[in-house]
Amino acid sequence: MEISDLACDYGLEEIGLTKLGNVYWNRSTTALYENAIRQGEAQISHLGPLLVRMGQHTGRAARDKYVVDEPSSTGDIWWGKINIKYADNLFLGLHRRMCAYLRGKKVFVQDCYAGADERYRIAVRIINEFAWHNLFARNMFIQQPREREAIRTFKPEFTILHCPDFHADPDDDGTRSGTFVALNFARRLILIGGTAYGGEIKKSIFTVLNYILPGRGILSMHCSANVSKNDPNDVAVFFGLSGTGKTTLSTDPSRLLIGDDEHGWSDDGIFNFEGGCYAKVIRLSKDSEPEIYNCTRRFGTILENVALDPATRHIDLNDGSITVNTRAAYPLTHLRDIVPSGKAGHPRNVVMLTADAFGVLPPIARLTPEQAMYHFISGYTAKVAGTETGVTEPTAVFSACFGAPFLARHPSVYADLLAARLVKHKADCWIVNTGWTGGPYGVGSRMKIEITRAVLSAALTGSLANVESDADPYFGFRVPRRAPGVPTDILNPRNTWRDPKAYDEQAKKLAGMFRKNFEQYADGTPAEVVAAGPRTET
Repeated sequence: MEISDLACDYGLEEIGLTKLGNVYWNRSTTALYENAIRQGEAQISHLGPLLVRMGQHTGRAARDKYVVDEPSSTGDIWWGKINIKYADNLFLGLHRRMCAYLRGKKVFVQDCYAGADERYRIAVRIINEFAWHNLFARNMFIQQPREREAIRTFKPEFTILHCPDFHADPDDDGTRSGTFVALNFARRLILIGGTAYGGEIKKSIFTVLNYILPGRGILSMHCSANVSKNDPNDVAVFFGLSGTGKTTLSTDPSRLLIGDDEHGWSDDGIFNFEGGCYAKVIRLSKDSEPEIYNCTRRFGTILENVALDPATRHIDLNDGSITVNTRAAYPLTHLRDIVPSGKAGHPRNVVMLTADAFGVLPPIARLTPEQAMYHFISGYTAKVAGTETGVTEPTAVFSACFGAPFLARHPSVYADLLAARLVKHKADCWIVNTGWTGGPYGVGSRMKIEITRAVLSAALTGSLANVESDADPYFGFRVPRRAPGVPTDILNPRNTWRDPKAYDEQAKKLAGMFRKNFEQYADGTPAEVVAAGPRTET
């Protein structure tokens, strides 16, 4: 076995990897580019980004995530459809066959960290079959110091073994299909196979942090975060599911980005889990989202499933023929306005983003602490017609804590931690609709990003603090009557519909969906939080 580049003393034999081919350890971005091109894994697009294809899996395989049922963690895991129980003996068998599969093959290793705060970070080793996935890990996690002694003495707390071309045997391995993401908290090992989707790497470590940190009294959050350039105490976090604008809205030229997807909230403030961004780029606008757009034209960025002109090598961000889930993975240092430390103080504002395709919710509304807890546990957004086979009208999506697929513990654990921090630090809470106005999808129009940025700016700068507001008759939150730079008629969604009675019926329908979804969390949730939910009658 030939070992190249900078390696540490902690050998791969510790996790059963023996008789490997070449091991490429902690390779630079440039070297990984060379490997990926030489091995036919990728193409270089105009101006330098590395363009890759996922094959069958262009998104997460949510139904193929398994957690080993073992004594040290079983009592703390939120078992069910999110975390499917998996036997340790099946995990060991799968692990042995993966190790056998890699014998004689080259592998790529990156040693890095998850967590910008040194007190709470975990050391992570990612072992990949393909070079471009190793670059993905290098982009998305926090790189360790490059001094040889630090590299030599690195000790991973969790290891990911990722082999896209290795598939499980459902009959022997007890899996649903050949695809699997299997986590073993006792053995501190994650096995990923049968999928080339890069997001599985970062989200599996996010699940690990969602298990470890709450046990230490730290809230782990699926959110982006930024801070004012002029006031280090003006910190904001943005919760939201995919497609709600979490990355776009936190990458604000008037503020400094802390991170775009995953953070912790400790007694000292918030800290980013990652060292990079993983942005959706379908129909990305150069005018509306210049910072992210520029990253799609830079060396070091990985572009996933983006259309490419084979002659000119120019990309087409408007082409969703492969998938609408096109992505760019790039290091935070590709952006100009960032917080290099990845750390900041306690949030002054907490924003919950939703893309409401029913056209019911206002552009912005203020939440009481009880309403904030209700909407956090609900985690609402909506799918629109055409995004999935069989979806012909708006469909409500509820994902607890705005990230149910990545929760290791019950949602109440994270909700309780958030409630305590909101009260202690007196953070203002807002719900922001980046979806439809003037009617549902197909009738109304998508909220202009300029409107969303204007209402957010008003909230974050305190311009809405003393503005008169009205209680929404169905949802109860307070809707401001005016906001700087925003037409007053758009603030009240009922006024934007041609038929107000049709709005009322739609609002009742959505309120009923909220109430139905929340039934599963009502037991064990404080009565005042349950009461803060929407009403179907006014």
